[in-house]
Amino acid sequence: MTTAAVVLAAGGGRRYGMPKALVEHEGSLLVERAVRTARAACDVVLVVLGAQAVDVWRTADLTGATVLANKDWESGMASSLRTGLDGLRGFPGTVDAALVTLVDMPGMTPDALRAVAAHAAPDALAVATYDGVRGHPVLLGREHWAGVVETLTGDEGARRYLAAHDVTEVDCTGLADPADLDVPPPGVPSAP
Repeated sequence: MTTAAVVLAAGGGRRYGMPKALVEHEGSLLVERAVRTARAACDVVLVVLGAQAVDVWRTADLTGATVLANKDWESGMASSLRTGLDGLRGFPGTVDAALVTLVDMPGMTPDALRAVAAHAAPDALAVATYDGVRGHPVLLGREHWAGVVETLTGDEGARRYLAAHDVTEVDCTGLADPADLDVPPPGVPSAP
């Protein structure tokens, strides 16, 4: 069973003031942290870049990840998820499930990724929960990719598709911090 992590890192970070992939957090770029975390849990890691993709590619250590550029990143998260799933379809060998995680969650851990990935199968749908609230990562079995892509729109990921299907909820409370970085912390400049 091959599970590929898909790190969505294409956004421009409008509220943050810069692309979150280029945000430094505790000594490394958010995209580097996300890729390292994903590599600790999955053998295959794909990272989707968009805003300032060339700068991210040149600056960040993305060792061990396959990099895809989403030329339509400005249209929202849906296009990045579509880019990632389309990229996995053409991947050498068969990937049975995609484990989707976000660049702006520095508290994500390999343990949380592995807990959700443990449910991987071509027909699987699973989502991490934290104190009963759904979050990331999200596991999408290969048999669901086409259906997910059909429902993608704007800045919404697989939420509508998941709402219409049976989904395994995986309690990750205490395994990771589900908070995302939407705005810079107080006292931190929003752009370099």
